[in-house]
Amino acid sequence: MILAAIDIGSNAARLLISDVQKVKDGKPAFNKLNLVRVPLRLGFDVFGSKIISPEKKLMLVETMKSFRHLMNAYNVEALKACATSAMRDAENAKEIIATVQKEAGILIEVIDGDMEANLIYENHVAENMDNDHSYMYIDVGGGSTEISFFSNGILIYKKSFNIGTIRILKNMVTSSHWEELKNTIKTVTKDQKAVVAIGSGGNINKVFSLSKRKEGRPLPLELLKEYLDELEPMTIRQRILKYEFRVDRADVIVPALQIYVNAMRWAGADEIYVPKIGLADGLIQHLWEEVKK
Repeated sequence: MILAAIDIGSNAARLLISDVQKVKDGKPAFNKLNLVRVPLRLGFDVFGSKIISPEKKLMLVETMKSFRHLMNAYNVEALKACATSAMRDAENAKEIIATVQKEAGILIEVIDGDMEANLIYENHVAENMDNDHSYMYIDVGGGSTEISFFSNGILIYKKSFNIGTIRILKNMVTSSHWEELKNTIKTVTKDQKAVVAIGSGGNINKVFSLSKRKEGRPLPLELLKEYLDELEPMTIRQRILKYEFRVDRADVIVPALQIYVNAMRWAGADEIYVPKIGLADGLIQHLWEEVKK
């Protein structure tokens, strides 16, 4: 069965198309057919003015129409489309959702931070956990960071924080926001087994690619600190020239590293695994469970 998921984040919109097949042991096989990313950057509008501008609205509608054409080409049988932090904060979200449904035939569901965290960590992350460690899942986006904490393979805590890369760039993350994240992580991880971090989001995926680490190998916290120390004083142009970043990656990668480094430091985690999964993957799996019934 061909399924599709659309993730409309604060920095970019993604369309994931997957072929899902039942296999002998009862577990489905998810084969990625296509992944398209469009840097809409809705958060730069919303986190300042509380609305999505006419220009960004047009970009979003045209992107959704393009996604619809691509899904038609792949004969997609079911779709789940969700929007996160920027759309949660946009005062004109309902109007834009109605326009997208009319123009592109796509119904967008705005999900809260808890649901966002659920969809991400449910993405079979827990399958590779052992009982010798506790695990902190960190998903960093443009508008929010989702923290999920596991001990003995059981989820014991999850929360969404309004600390995101675009919010930091717009000077909207205060010392009290950082203190809340710090105190929460320290409280949740206190007296727990040694913490291993698991990271998701485009920025940690990019750092993993830069590191040239083998798939499945963790990134040490010290390496993340080194990248942060190197990239932070550089101009956006310097980052683009040295690392061949896209423009919409060159600015957000530094605040993303700040979030990962701080979260790991406060949890006492020395390394982070990067399974290269995200909300769109979780949406596909959630959709499969729905259509299967």
